[in-house]
Amino acid sequence: MDKAERTLIEPVGGLNFKRPKLDFSSRITNLQLKLETFFLKKGYLLLVMGFLLGRALILSKLTPFILPFFAAVYLLRRERSPLALLGLVAGAATLSLTYAAYAFSVTICFLILFRISTRWLRNEMRALPFYVFGVVLIGKLVKAYIISSHLTLYDGIMAGVEGSLGFILTLIFLQSIPLILANKRRQTLKTEEVVCLIIMLASIMTGTIGWSVYDLSLENITSRYLVLIFAFVAGATVGSTVGVVTGLIFSLANVSSFYQMSLLAFSGLLGGLLKEGRKVGVAIGLFISTLLIGMYGEGSMNIDKTLLESAAAVLLFFLTPQALTSKLAKYIPGTPEFQAEQQQYMRKMRDVTAERVEQFSSVFQALSNSFSAYDEMADWKDEESRELDYFLSNVTERTCQLCFKKEHCWSRNLNTTYDYMKDLMHEMDQNDGVISGKLSRDWKKHCVNSQKVINIMQQELTFFQANQKLKKQVQESRRLVADQLLGVSTVMGDFAKEIQRERDNHHKQEEMIYEALQGFGIEIENVEIYSLEQGNVDIDMTIPFCNGHGECEKLIAPMLSDILGEMIIVTSEECASVPNGFCHVTFRSAKAYVVETGVAHAAKDGGFVSGDSYSTIRLSGGRHAVAISDGMGNGERAHIESKETLKLLQKILQSGIEEKIAIKSINSILSLRTTDEIFSTLDLAMIDLQNATAKFLKIGSTPSFIKRGTSVKKVQASNLPIGILQEVEVEVVNEQLKAGDLLIMMSDGVFEGPKHVENYDLWMKRKISELATDDPQAVADLIMEEVIRSRSNAIEDDMTVVVTKIKHNTPKWATIPISKQRKKA
Repeated sequence: MDKAERTLIEPVGGLNFKRPKLDFSSRITNLQLKLETFFLKKGYLLLVMGFLLGRALILSKLTPFILPFFAAVYLLRRERSPLALLGLVAGAATLSLTYAAYAFSVTICFLILFRISTRWLRNEMRALPFYVFGVVLIGKLVKAYIISSHLTLYDGIMAGVEGSLGFILTLIFLQSIPLILANKRRQTLKTEEVVCLIIMLASIMTGTIGWSVYDLSLENITSRYLVLIFAFVAGATVGSTVGVVTGLIFSLANVSSFYQMSLLAFSGLLGGLLKEGRKVGVAIGLFISTLLIGMYGEGSMNIDKTLLESAAAVLLFFLTPQALTSKLAKYIPGTPEFQAEQQQYMRKMRDVTAERVEQFSSVFQALSNSFSAYDEMADWKDEESRELDYFLSNVTERTCQLCFKKEHCWSRNLNTTYDYMKDLMHEMDQNDGVISGKLSRDWKKHCVNSQKVINIMQQELTFFQANQKLKKQVQESRRLVADQLLGVSTVMGDFAKEIQRERDNHHKQEEMIYEALQGFGIEIENVEIYSLEQGNVDIDMTIPFCNGHGECEKLIAPMLSDILGEMIIVTSEECASVPNGFCHVTFRSAKAYVVETGVAHAAKDGGFVSGDSYSTIRLSGGRHAVAISDGMGNGERAHIESKETLKLLQKILQSGIEEKIAIKSINSILSLRTTDEIFSTLDLAMIDLQNATAKFLKIGSTPSFIKRGTSVKKVQASNLPIGILQEVEVEVVNEQLKAGDLLIMMSDGVFEGPKHVENYDLWMKRKISELATDDPQAVADLIMEEVIRSRSNAIEDDMTVVVTKIKHNTPKWATIPISKQRKKA
C-alpha cells in the first residue's frame, strides 16, 4: 500500500495521529500512475500485445504478426524484446505447440541473421522489413516441408503471401509501436500514423477471436468499442475509417464475420455524425447501425445477441474516462482539442516573440538614453574652460617658455597675462583673425614678443576651430543617433503590442453575415472576420464562381455597409478560372477621403534628365504622403541625389518611424555620404484620409499653396536644404483640409521661374486663384504653361508641379438596406 494511504497510528510527541485518507479522484490518479508504470515503463504491455498477436490468425492458417512485431520491438526497445518473445510464444501455444515452436524458431533465426549482418548494415530500419520477409518465407517453406515431406505450389504461394504480409506489417509496427509506448507525446498524429495505429489495434484484437463472456463475442465488443472511441474523438471520417480497417482485418481472420465490416463502418460513420450529442449520440449511432446491419447479416434470430454485444461496448465506452479521450483528441488533426492545443502553442510562440521584440525595444531605448544622457551629464562650461587652457598652453609652450620675461608675466602678473591672451583668442575667433586696435596696443605694452604670440595664436586657432567643429559634429551625430534609436524602439514597441493582440472571436457575427446574405439570395461558401474595429474592418469571403458579374462590388459590399454601419469596399478579388471554382474576396473599410493627383514636370533646356523627383506614398493607418525633392544643380547627379532622398524617405516612413526622425535620418545619411557641394531640398505633405488633416515638412523647399474656392493660402517653413548641416531642425506646419481643396506643391524652378516678377508669392497666388478648373492634372499643366510663357518659352531650370485634390470617398453603389428587406420578408 502507498505511504499516503496507510492508516497506521504512529506516535508523534506522545500523541497518536491518523494520516488522512485520499479522496476518490486521488485514488484513481494513483491507480492510473501505477498502471502506467507497470505496463509502459516496465514493458509488460508488450507481453500482453505479444500474447494476443501470437494467437492471431489470417485466413485461419497464416500467422503473419509474430515476427514483424518481435522485429519492430527488437529494433525500437531492444531491452524489452524478451518480454515480447515470451508473449508471442505463449500466445502461439494457445493455438498449438507447432505454432509455438514455429514462433520461437523464426525469431531465433531472425536474431542470428540480423546480429551477424549488423556490422555492415548502414540503415537497420530500412533493411528490417526485407529481413522479416526473407526469414518468414524460408521459415514457412521449411515448416511445410517438415510437416508433409514435400513442397507444393500452394505452399510456395502461401509462404510468399505471409512473407509479403510480414514485410508490410513490419513497416506498420515500426510506425505504431512508438505511439502506444510513448506516454508523453508532443507531436500531432499524421494521417499514416493514425491508420497504422488502427491496423495494429485491430490486429491485437484479432487475438481475442474465439473468446466469449456470457456467450458474447469479445472481439465484437472490443472492435465496436474501438470504433466508438474514434468516432467520438475524431468524427465521422476517422470513425468510418476505423470501422472499415478493423472490419477488414476481422473478416480476414474469420470469413464468417465479413458482415462485421459493414456494421463497424456504418457505426463509425453514424456515430461520428451524431458526436454533437456527446457520448449518448455516438452510442445511439452504434445501436441504429446494429439494428440495421445486424438484421441484414445474421437475421432476426441472433439480433438480441448482437444488441447485447453493442450494449457491452457502449458500457465500456461510458466507463472510459474523459481525460483519456481528451488526451487522444489532442493528437488528431481537426478536433476541437487539437485546435485548442495548436492555439495554445501559437499563443505561447506569439508571447515569446513579443517578449523578444520588447526586449530589443528596451535595448534600443537604453542605447538612446545613454546617448542622450551623455549630453545632459556633460558640464559644458568646465569643458570650454579646459579647452581654453589647452589652447593657451600650446601657445605659451611655443612663445613664453623661451622668453626672459616669463617669470614677470606668469608669476607676478598671472591674471593679467591670462586675461589678455583669452581676449585675444576670443576676438580672433569671432572676427576671423582680426584684433581691435585698443587690445593690440595694450598687448604690445604688456608683452615684448607680442607679434610672435599673435602669429602663433593664429596658427593654433586654426586647429582649435577645426577641433571645435569636429566635436560639434560628433555631438550632433550623437543626438541624431539617440533620436533614431528612440524611433526604432518606438516602432518595435508598437510591433510587440500588435503581435500580442489576438484575433477576436467573431463566430456569431460571421453567422449573422452568412445568414443575412443567404437570406438575400446570395450564395456564400465561407466568411472569416479578422477585425470589426470601426474604420478598420477586415473580412474575407469565399463565394462560388461569379462569371465576372461583379457581385462583390455591386451587392455584397453595399449590404455589408448597411450591416456594419460604415462604408465597405472590395480591396482585393481573386476570381476562379473555371466555372466550378471559387472566388476569394477581401472587404475592408473605405476611407472618408480620397486623393486625386496631377503632375507636370520638365527638365532644364528641354532635356531628358531632371534634377527634380516626386513621389506619392501610401502609408499604413490610412495616410497618404506627397513629396518633391530638388537636387542642387541640374543633370544626372542632381537627379540621383533627389531620387535617393525620396527613396530613403519612402523606406523609412513605411517602416513606421515618425516623420521628423525620418527626415533627420535622411539628412544625416546624405551629409555623411559625400563631401561634394551637392544637396537636396525636400517638400513633404502627409494627409490623413480619415479626417483630412495635413502635416507639411519643408526642408529648403519653396512654399506650397492650398486653393479653396477662389481663396489661396500659402504654406511655408524656413529651413536649409537637406544634407548641408549635420543637425537639421524640422519645422512642422499643420493644416486642416476640406473636400474640394487643391494642394499645389512645386519646385523652385516653378516658384522662382516667372521672369520680371518681384514678388513670387503674389504672382503665384494670383495665377492659382484665376484658374477656372479644379482638375488636378489640368491645374498642374496650366501652372507649368504660365511659368514657361513668362520666360519666352525658355526652360532655364528643372520644373515640377504636383497637384493633389481632396475628395469625399463616394461609393459607386448605394447601400442596400438589409434590415428593411428582412422586415418586408
